[in-house]
Amino acid sequence: MRIGIDIMGGDHSPEAIMKGACMALEQLQPGEVLVLFGPQGLMREMLDEKGIRKDDPRIELVHCADVIEMGDSAAKAVRSKTESTIVKMHQFGAHDHPSRCDVVLSAGNTGACVAAAMLHMRRLPNVIRPGIAVTIPAFHGPVVLLDAGANPEPKPEHLWQYGVMADVFAKRTLGLAAPRIALMNIGSEEAKGTGEIKQARDLLKATPGINYIGYVEGRDFFEGAADVVITDGLVGNTVLKAAEGMAKSLFKAIAAEILEQKPELMLEFEPIVKAIYAKNDYHEYGGAPLLGVNGACFIAHGSSEARTIRAAVRNCRRFVQLGINAEVVRRLEETAGVLEQVQALQGAEVKPASVRV
Repeated sequence: MRIGIDIMGGDHSPEAIMKGACMALEQLQPGEVLVLFGPQGLMREMLDEKGIRKDDPRIELVHCADVIEMGDSAAKAVRSKTESTIVKMHQFGAHDHPSRCDVVLSAGNTGACVAAAMLHMRRLPNVIRPGIAVTIPAFHGPVVLLDAGANPEPKPEHLWQYGVMADVFAKRTLGLAAPRIALMNIGSEEAKGTGEIKQARDLLKATPGINYIGYVEGRDFFEGAADVVITDGLVGNTVLKAAEGMAKSLFKAIAAEILEQKPELMLEFEPIVKAIYAKNDYHEYGGAPLLGVNGACFIAHGSSEARTIRAAVRNCRRFVQLGINAEVVRRLEETAGVLEQVQALQGAEVKPASVRV
């Protein structure tokens, strides 16, 4: 397996990304390779500092002369910065590339990663719009959130396909026989929500093999109400960032309160607090896959640390090994009749992609 990594992506690049990549070398199996994308001289210098020899068969370097910055316009940068790490890496992620990577990973500009994946890797057969699937830790168990930022204004057919793809993802990665699928809404009552949400609801209800349980509100997300929550990219990304911020704030508040009330208890509670934090630490979950692209693209948090990248490489390998894309293709073919219902509801023909896996 060949795993591509954008060394220049993220707030702490290139140091944290390179360190994480080197840490990930320990988990590779014989024949597996990390393909690193970035300035050749800089990467070689950093590897030398870490004692990684030039002839190490686990490392391959691809020179990239440019970088797409976090503030760049995604679509414009992908088309103009052809020598950037994100663009070249996603070119290697395409099936027809002679030195193809089986999966690619970046902590850089999310919009650029989505645009580059769509442009160079394309979509799986019948997929209309890819979405980012994030696994979020919760007290009752992990919850899959789709979409977390790729598609801020989805149509009903997009949300429906997210439900189908997330069902496959949750079954394969979480080992759930019948994941509970829910739509994020402003209320749990059937009458609430926009027309698009209600159309997506009806489509999910009509889809065979989907355990659709209805609407959930934001407060239900961490209460174990569902295993998979489907929403638009704007709401999904907001929920994700709010959850991360609240978790950090809560643990700081607990520690501060203990120190103020009974400082002598700090040593006793410290291992407990650390254990809980570890279970809810997004760094341990690594990157999130862009479901629906014809290949494997993982997008990591912009603030990724070395351990985030190590975990992300582990998740990249597992995603490929589990054969998730092939199952997504099979399920979308199996539920093609529901797509016809979408076309009827929208009053216009939806033209899905038709590319080989």
